[in-house]
Amino acid sequence: EEELVESGGGSVQTGGSLSLTCATSGLIYNGYCMAWFRQTTGKGREGVAAIDRFGNALYADPVKGRFTITQDNDKKMTTLQMNTLQPEDTATYYCAAEECLVTTIQALGRIDEADFAYWGQGTQVTVSS
Repeated sequence: EEELVESGGGSVQTGGSLSLTCATSGLIYNGYCMAWFRQTTGKGREGVAAIDRFGNALYADPVKGRFTITQDNDKKMTTLQMNTLQPEDTATYYCAAEECLVTTIQALGRIDEADFAYWGQGTQVTVSS
């Protein structure tokens, strides 16, 4: 049974930092692409960052230069380091995974929820001004 669990969310003031972690179990293949999405009440999930097994990363424009995604292929986990947080970053953050042995994130060219089969339950991030 595939399972993803996010942790590290919380409340911070504008300009602060948080680090989110996504731990997984039951992912049995050699390589996965992993990603972070976020969702605000009444809106769909927005792609934030994605990374493939080779370490190539892709970021949404609003977080470029502020967020960094990393992955551990052996542990099949991903982290999202979020710096200089802004109120507009407030959302529930979800991690996701998909089997990704050859295709690179750059070749895929997007962070789309339709491309990911396995999902966590989310962790809340609140940024106050």
